[in-house]
This record gives sequence, structure tokens and C-alpha cells, in this order.
Amino acid sequence: MAILDLFLFVFFVIGVIGLGIWQSRKEELKSEHGASDYFLAGRGLTWWLVGFSLIAANISTEQFVGMSGKSADWLGMAIASYEWMAAVTLVVVAFVFVPKLLKCGIYTIPEFLEYRYGSFSRTVMALATLIILVGVPTASVIFSGAKVVSVAFVDVPILGSLTAMCWVIGILAAVYVFVGGLKACAWTDLVWGSSLILGGAIIAVLAFNLLGSMDADDLIKTKVATSDATVAELEDAGAWERFKLLNKGEAQDGPNGSGGKLHMVRSKQDPEIPWTALILGLWIPNFFYWGLNQYIMQRTLGSKSLAEGQKGVVFAAGLKLIIPFVVVIPGILAYNLFSGDLHDEAMRKNESILQQFEAKENLAFPFTVEFAETQPVKAAAILAHNVTLGGETPSLDPSSGTEGLFSANQMAIEAASAIGIDSATELVGYDYDAAFGTLLRNLLQPGIRWFVFAAITGAVISSLASMLNSASTIATMDIYYKIKPESTQPQLVVAGRMFVVIFVLVASIIAPSLGSPAFGGIFTFIQEFQGFISPGILAVFIFGFLVHKAPRYLGWLGILSNVFLYGFFKWIGGPFLTSRGLWFSPEMAFLDRMGLCLIIVLIICTVATKLHPLKEPVDMPVNKNFDMTPSKSAKIGGVVVCVATLALYVIFW
Repeated sequence: MAILDLFLFVFFVIGVIGLGIWQSRKEELKSEHGASDYFLAGRGLTWWLVGFSLIAANISTEQFVGMSGKSADWLGMAIASYEWMAAVTLVVVAFVFVPKLLKCGIYTIPEFLEYRYGSFSRTVMALATLIILVGVPTASVIFSGAKVVSVAFVDVPILGSLTAMCWVIGILAAVYVFVGGLKACAWTDLVWGSSLILGGAIIAVLAFNLLGSMDADDLIKTKVATSDATVAELEDAGAWERFKLLNKGEAQDGPNGSGGKLHMVRSKQDPEIPWTALILGLWIPNFFYWGLNQYIMQRTLGSKSLAEGQKGVVFAAGLKLIIPFVVVIPGILAYNLFSGDLHDEAMRKNESILQQFEAKENLAFPFTVEFAETQPVKAAAILAHNVTLGGETPSLDPSSGTEGLFSANQMAIEAASAIGIDSATELVGYDYDAAFGTLLRNLLQPGIRWFVFAAITGAVISSLASMLNSASTIATMDIYYKIKPESTQPQLVVAGRMFVVIFVLVASIIAPSLGSPAFGGIFTFIQEFQGFISPGILAVFIFGFLVHKAPRYLGWLGILSNVFLYGFFKWIGGPFLTSRGLWFSPEMAFLDRMGLCLIIVLIICTVATKLHPLKEPVDMPVNKNFDMTPSKSAKIGGVVVCVATLALYVIFW
């Protein structure tokens, strides 16, 4: 990075953090409403602050690293369903969830459960949310931000170190949350959110410009198997047409390159987003994330009125429609333009595993088809090692190429596993999580690099700050305050700041380890672990909102039942069904597991309500000082967003 770029980057990041702290200076944290000022910005956020803050809190980890990585791999445009379905989800949240939550005047989402179901349900959700939030998304945000920076500036001291950047990002986020609370987060989010969309657009434009001028002989090597594009066609095509030629054709099961990437719907055998998940499974993480996730909903809980909250949420829904064009499509382009760089990053990722192999450790070594394609000699040596361990020589047809090598290795590993030999982490051919960082490194020139780099870094810091703020709010209001109800408002602020420090230390220690291939990509890692709580919490809130005579014990029963059910389908039930051909695909996708869990928990809730209905509905608290007038303009905006979403699905179906 040039000296000027480095100076502007540091100046911009520190300046925005300073803006957030300065805007929060008027909050009276030592007053009788100090906790409200610190945790909910004094309940005074306007719609544009709410909207941009929602987007800035959201777009970083799962998008610029995880989502771009998945689109660079076989999923392509299908991963955009998380964004476009989220737009519809947000519209529903604005008119179903938001009025019920704001009317109660709550600080946290778990607090609603106490009023509806009892204090034990509140504690169960608070503890489950904290464990998942700090150990998974918070640590993942730190890792993903450090991943982008370290890949983009691999040769720069500190910036090129994954571990060092994990700590730098963690400390920067903790500083302004510690000082200014939600108000500081909201104002920095305003800058980060708008800068991020602009920065992503710059990357997309630069990537298409390079695609349009790149040598067709190099590009043809990255076309999918279902494309019949020729070098001559690529030479005569513009950038967008080249993009379609390289990635066209029907979606197919298999590794990256097996089928077209420009489809929203994939087969029911797809391990991550089968079309069955679009019916139910994908709605679960969407409704949980946007409607019941503390670090997202905390912005809406801080709205100055119901109308401002609804307009802010619908505004965020409109912005969600833009995100795939600045994240997903550039991810696909990253593979077309820089597949060699992604391979080099994979070799760095594989180093520790290959060291185990060279040391002749008593482990079987799995590898992907892509590893066999890019490292055939090494793959053959590993196969020989695994065959020796397992004592069974699989048949290998020389004409079957890398597919045969991969299949033979799978059989050798199964033989080794049958006699009690453990497997090492899988060796990969490409590091798709490095896709966006690779675009940054290769596309950005001095003079513009600082802005895009700062926008991406700021988005990561923003998401992390949001998570730290919400985790400290839950720990303080749902746990600490329950233990010490005599605490004053200033004492609650002190406790919140203490939890910010504790949580950032825990997450920063965990974060560097997430680079292991064992996690299968940061996006999948996050969604997988959220499955342990999201279907159960969603089911409990559906009954809490709509079924007024649902018994009070349903709160904790639904959440804990889901933890057990998801673990059962992940480790026992799912493998049992798939191994006997009783499921419609070779693997049970995590979204299908979520769908099964939601259905079963809803059945449990229904049966319990039939057996033990409340004699009288629960009286929920009402915040009489809050303006609950709904927004007419938000309703119009919601209709526009839903129609636009439908149109995008028709175009990319």
C-alpha cells in the first residue's frame, strides 16, 4: 500500500470512529436513563440511521468473505437467495415483529420471553444466544475481516498477518462500543454502510473492466462444464456477455465448474441450498436473523417511533436487493479472473496438513476433486499412503482421471476408518474464502485503494461493534441485572462495558483458528451453528406472537428441544437416513435440518397448547410513552420491494 493510501486509510477509519464517539457525547450515561442511552441510543434513532445501521451491521462477514467465497465456488448466484429472500423477510418483520416488540418497551429479544413465557425461558434464550453469538458470528467477523486484509496485503507487515489483524480489528471495534454504546455504532454505521455499497460497486466495475480486456485463452480455462463457449466467442464478446458465456448452462451437482452458476434454484441434492430449502429451510435463518437476532433488532428497538422503525427496516430491505450485485457477482468473477491466486491461497491453507503427511503421521488424508486436479502427483502419493494404512487396494481406472483418483481415495479412507484410523483435515484445491481479498489485491490501484479498503474494514468493524454491543446488552440486562436487581443505571453501563472487554478478548482468541479447512468455509460455519437455536426460537416467538393461550413452559421447551433435535439430525438421524437411501439426497443439507427442526418444534408447541392451554392470555407490558402510529409510506415501500424481488427471481431463475 502506498504511503498516501495508508495515511488516508488510517485517517478515514479513525475519523469515522471519532465521529461515532463524538455523536454519542450527549448521552447521559450516569443519569437515571443511562442504560437506555448506552444500550438503545436513548430510543431516538431516525429511519435513515436505523436502515443504514441494519445494513452496515449485516454486510461484512457472511457477504464479503463467506458469500463471495460461496459464489466463487459451485453455488454461484444461488447464494443470493440469502439477500433477496431477506428483503421480503424484512418487510414482514417491519409489520409483524416490530410493532409487537416495540410496544413492550424491551431492551432485548430474550426479555420478551420473560413477559410471555417466564424468566427461565428468558435465561435459556439469553445463554444460548450469548454462546452462539460470541463463539460463532463475533469470532467469524473478526476472522473474515482479518482474512480480507491479510490476503489483500499479504506482503505488508501486520496487515499481512491473519492473527495480528484479528486483534487489531477486535480492539478498534471494542474502543468505540466501550465509550459510546449503540449511538456510536449507529453513526459510524451510517458512514460505513454507504461507503461499503459504493466500495463494492467500484470492485464490481473494475472486475468487469478486467474481464472485458482479459486474454480469452486464459478465460476459457475457467468456464463451467455446461458452457459451450469458444475462444472465438469470448474474443468477440463484451464484459457482461463474457460473464454469461463462462458461467452459463444448467446448474449441476458436483464440484466447482460442474454446472452453470447463473441460477437461483439448485437441485434437491445440493448440500447447501437445495430447492427444497427455498420452500421452508432458508426462511428460518432469515426470520431469526432479521426479526429475533439481538444485534440486528437492537437498532430497531432504539427507534424513536414505530413509524421510524418501520421505514428504517423497509429502507434496509430495499438496500438488500443491491447487495448481490456488489458481492455475489464479483465472487463469481474472482474465480474467472484469478483462479490461480485462489489455488495459491489454498496451498498456504494446506501447508500444516501436508506437514503432517510428510511426517508420516498415522492419519488418513482426504482431498477434494480440485486438489487432485491441481496437485495430481501429490494426490497419488497421498492415495498410496491411505491404501497402506487401510490395507485395502481400491480399483483405479487410469482413464477416469482425477475423478477416479478422488473416488479411490474416498474408498481408501473408508477402509482406514473401519480399522480405527482417524482422518486429517481435507486438502483443498482452491481457497474460496480468499475470493474478495484477491479481488482487492489485484484490482485496486493507489489512489482508490484506501477508500475501498477502509469501507471493507469499516464494515467488518461495524458488524463486530454491533455484536459486541448486543452481546453486552444481553449479558447485562438478561443475566447480570437478574442476579443484581438493585443495580443502578450507571452500574449497568459499567457492567456493559466490562462485558464488551471480556467478549472481544474471547472472540479474538478464537478467530485465528477459523482459518482451518475443517470449518468448510466461513459462511457455512456460521449458518450451521445458528441452526442449533434459530428454528426453536422462531417457533417459540411464532406461538408467543400469534397463539395467546400457548402455555408458559413452551419458551424453554421449544428452545432446548431444538438444540437436541438439530444435534440429532446432524450427527445421528441425518447420517442414518442418507446412508440407507431414505433421504432424497446423499447428504442432509443444514437448511433441510433446520426445516425439520422447525416443523417438529411447532408440532410440540401445538400439542402442548392443546393439552395445557392458558385459561387467560398473558398480559404483556405496554410502553405508553412510545408513539405506535404505523407508517403508510413504509407499506408502499414494502410492496415495491416484494415486487422487485419477484422480478429478480424471474430474471435469474
